[in-house]
Amino acid sequence: MNKRLLSLDVFRGMTVAMMILVNNPGDWGHIYAPLDHAEWNGCTPTDLVFPFFLFIVGVSISFAFQGKIADRETVKKIFFRSAKLFGLGLFLSLFPKFDISVVRIPGVLQRIALVFLICSLIYLITKNRTQQIIFVSILIGYWILMTFVPVPDFGPANLEPEFNLGAYIDRIILGTAHLYKVAKTWDPEGLLSTLPSIATGLSGVLMGTWLQRKDKEVTEKLIYLYLFGCVLMVLGWAWDKAGFPINKALWTSSYVLLTSGLAICFLASFYWLIDVKGYQKWTKPFVVYGVNAITVFFLSGLIPRILRMIKIADSNGEQINSKTWLYKNWIAVFFSNPYHASLVGAITVIAIWLGILWVMYEKKVIVKV
Repeated sequence: MNKRLLSLDVFRGMTVAMMILVNNPGDWGHIYAPLDHAEWNGCTPTDLVFPFFLFIVGVSISFAFQGKIADRETVKKIFFRSAKLFGLGLFLSLFPKFDISVVRIPGVLQRIALVFLICSLIYLITKNRTQQIIFVSILIGYWILMTFVPVPDFGPANLEPEFNLGAYIDRIILGTAHLYKVAKTWDPEGLLSTLPSIATGLSGVLMGTWLQRKDKEVTEKLIYLYLFGCVLMVLGWAWDKAGFPINKALWTSSYVLLTSGLAICFLASFYWLIDVKGYQKWTKPFVVYGVNAITVFFLSGLIPRILRMIKIADSNGEQINSKTWLYKNWIAVFFSNPYHASLVGAITVIAIWLGILWVMYEKKVIVKV
């Protein structure tokens, strides 16, 4: 099998494009329900984006480090790349004020960095069976911590936003000044919930390893991928019904199982369609997103911040930020339905980045982090 799967690049590209779509609506006050996160328990299409990306990180690890050992040079590269990802995430949190006293320490890129670091080391120093045991142990251990361990200064174990064990640990270790500014007392990328997100990455490692097995035919690989995916989804649903609800903010074990199962089925479908059957003509827009995924995610978060710093007078003479001005005058003005306008605003951002990334791809400019 080739070292690089085209289907994996396509899956990554689709995931990043979806991430940009949900992160860049024209108007945050008018978002269609599927493009918003579940209020607390539950799962929308938007709630699939981040775990899908971590799953893809895991699959990529199994391909990138296949046959390698945890020697000094390899481990050094892993730590260096993780530090760069974490640093980029902190930069986005600091920009533009760079006030360390109130900077949000957790974040999306920070979690990606930690998952990449830990899953890479686990892959290099353990066997497949041990990785399976770690995956299961994390899910069960996290369930025990969240549902049985009493929360100091509050009382019994619970899964409420401000009073669960993860929120308590975040406040004690990080302090409220360094948490998600909207929530203030807890963080959706907090410390304890990073543990089950590592399990999400490991699910990708395990499936990537399965795909690379040379003693299995393609048909058998696909059958078992779909089987694994369906079993995980059923287990996730069952755990949800048994009292550990599917919840992205807490990254519950049931959420890991459901989203990993879905990701496996998506990967299996793309693998069959693109790498096995060879239907590849339609894939280029997603490939150009996929090969520069971190770059576009970082810049798509940075540029709106810069635009919000630039003030422009609107028709009433009031100073508004240039991002809002562009949306109001170039998009919203053409729509009577604010939800349609907001969606078109997000699609416009995707189209702009597609053009930029297409040029980069044609010129073979791939920024590696």
